[in-house]
Amino acid sequence: MSQFLERITQRAKENKKTIVLPESTDIRTIKATAMILEQDFANIVLVGEEDKINELKGDLDISRAIIVNPKTSEKFEDYAKAFYELRKHKGVTIEKAREIMQDPLYWGVMMVKMGEADGMVAGAVNSTANTLRPALQILKTAPDVKLVSAFFVMCVPDCEYGHNGTFIYADSGLVENPDAQELSEIAVCSAKTFKGLVEAEPKVAMLSYSSYGSAKSELVDKVIEATRLAKEKAPDILIDGELQVDAAIVPEIAKSKAAASPLKGEANVLVFPDLNVGNIAYKLTQRLAKAEAYGPITQGIAKPVNDLSRGCSAEDIVGVVAITSVQANIKD
Repeated sequence: MSQFLERITQRAKENKKTIVLPESTDIRTIKATAMILEQDFANIVLVGEEDKINELKGDLDISRAIIVNPKTSEKFEDYAKAFYELRKHKGVTIEKAREIMQDPLYWGVMMVKMGEADGMVAGAVNSTANTLRPALQILKTAPDVKLVSAFFVMCVPDCEYGHNGTFIYADSGLVENPDAQELSEIAVCSAKTFKGLVEAEPKVAMLSYSSYGSAKSELVDKVIEATRLAKEKAPDILIDGELQVDAAIVPEIAKSKAAASPLKGEANVLVFPDLNVGNIAYKLTQRLAKAEAYGPITQGIAKPVNDLSRGCSAEDIVGVVAITSVQANIKD
């Protein structure tokens, strides 16, 4: 376990939150539940049928988890009516609301909306779109945020770069091809996320294949404009670009490629120009550098709902639940 995750877990223990895991038919979710309850850093709600969950768990101890079956819950009608009120302007009828509330993902998000839970983690068996759609429909964006985006916390072992080898990579999971305005939103939001989760000052690099005008193209212009906008929005945050990644994170290279950069090759928040680059970069870092990759973690939703990679392990779920708990604490 990385120092980052150890610290996140300790912070979660200091103020335990209740996190919903709606994918109770997957053994990874059940294993993660057992590990979380053993470490005692969060309360867990499993959404599903108790008999099936107990059959799946085998010898795993999940006795302290709360199991909720939407179809038999005494709160089913209240949740259906609440969802109907939220979505009737979109043509949702009360009958349709009742049907939707039988979906564990929608039920889990509604628990967060109704204050019965503090966050939700899913995505081990569901797509990102299916995981985040209920959150965007029910919780919507945070008051000061215009765009929901996603990031990975990357913890690289034996690494002298970033913040003791810890970086945020954004957007590496959600926004496919952000324009300059959207890219600036991702940068500012990621900086605030880094400060909240890593407890260190963010140093944000707007990445490109160009450093300080070494190349000219529309792709480079987008990053230059996004950097300008981000600096306008958050003049108190250290943001610079456009920079090649070596000029952003290696001090020696920064001296030759971008001597005027205030980052001085010490960036710890890397903002990628599109999802192709961000997703490829995180997977390369994870596999080649043997980095721990936590995410995709969402930012910008009113309350924390986080997505998992469908290739995740039970340990990955544990890490994302810890991060989700701390996000809930930060929002409080």
